[in-house]
Amino acid sequence: MVTIRPTGPTRAEADRPEPARPRLEEVAEGVFAHIQPDGGWCLNNAGVLVDEGRAALVDTAATERRALLLRQALATVAPEEPEVLVNTHHHSDHTFGNSLFGPGTTVVAHERTRQESAEAGLGLQGLWPGVDWGAVSVRLPALTFRDTLTLHLGGLRVELIHVGPAHTTNDTVVWIPDRGVLFTGDVVMSGVTPYALMGSVEGSLRALDQLAGLHPRVVVPGHGAVGGPGLIDANRAYFAWIQQLDTEARAAGLTPLQAAKDADLGGFADLLDSERLVSNLHRARLEAEGAAPGAPIDILGSFREMVEYHGGLPTCHA
Repeated sequence: MVTIRPTGPTRAEADRPEPARPRLEEVAEGVFAHIQPDGGWCLNNAGVLVDEGRAALVDTAATERRALLLRQALATVAPEEPEVLVNTHHHSDHTFGNSLFGPGTTVVAHERTRQESAEAGLGLQGLWPGVDWGAVSVRLPALTFRDTLTLHLGGLRVELIHVGPAHTTNDTVVWIPDRGVLFTGDVVMSGVTPYALMGSVEGSLRALDQLAGLHPRVVVPGHGAVGGPGLIDANRAYFAWIQQLDTEARAAGLTPLQAAKDADLGGFADLLDSERLVSNLHRARLEAEGAAPGAPIDILGSFREMVEYHGGLPTCHA
């Protein structure tokens, strides 16, 4: 397991309040978003779908404590053990809580989610060794698909659509057409800096166009507050800016880290976790040099540069 040595909180993080307690929001009939403020590192959203007494879950949480809070919230609107648990991608803040649900819950994901979850293991714990992860383990999806899969939950049709590489190589969005609700996983962020190190900048732009074409009324992002289709537009604007910034950086002979340090964040300055800019520029640079979307990249090296840009290890409030 790889460990990055903590260097203490930055001034901005010292002034940042502790996250509020998670909350469950009904965003449409029988469709709930489980929101974990403030949406920064390790604080992802999940979803609960209920129809005719049957339940499905979209993603879990990073730690045992937070996964149990999700279970408590689920139990207020549905059976505590959902029939299906959909993972939108392999990142551990969305999957570690899989292990807190029983064998009656079938874990479903894209086929590459299973592969990359197995390869990642418990590696996230090495990036933030000070977090109390609790009794979580890697539970891999038992049912996988390649392009699309339709679930029927009572009378509710739930469409799983692979849109990657975008945030990762294995992104799944969960679309409930009869309710107009779209769970995007981390393909869309709300008030939080988008992140494509393990996926693709160009692929993110294509995926966002695809999501806009669904015409959702409600968008539940992977991190941050629920919104409407404007969230898709905002993420698209960010990635278009990343491509332009990399073009200018290459012309000036700047590395991604140098370009990030020199960049004027402009309208993106208020987004949480701005250090992700470094990683996004690394991915944009790799693609500009001809690499395929989702091609392997030095993840640990990029994370170390994010730590340098940030002035210390970013805080994971899990």
